[in-house]
Amino acid sequence: MMPITMATPGESVLVKRITGKDETRRHLNELGLIEGDYVTVVQNNNGNVIMQVKDGRIALDEKLAMRIQF
Repeated sequence: MMPITMATPGESVLVKRITGKDETRRHLNELGLIEGDYVTVVQNNNGNVIMQVKDGRIALDEKLAMRIQF
C-alpha cells in the first residue's frame, strides 16, 4: 500500500485503508473518503492533493493525505 500522495493526477485509485486516530478517520469518512471506494486524483502539488470523491472535490494537505492508503 502507498499513500495517496504518490498517485498521479488523473489516476483513479481504490481506498484500501485510512489510518490515524478515530477522530481523523471519522473526519475523512464525513468528507466521503470510505475504504473500498474509488477516488480520482485531480491534482497533486507537493503532497497537497485535490481529489474527486463521488460528485464533489476535496482538497487535503499532505498530513491528512498521507493517512489515505491505496
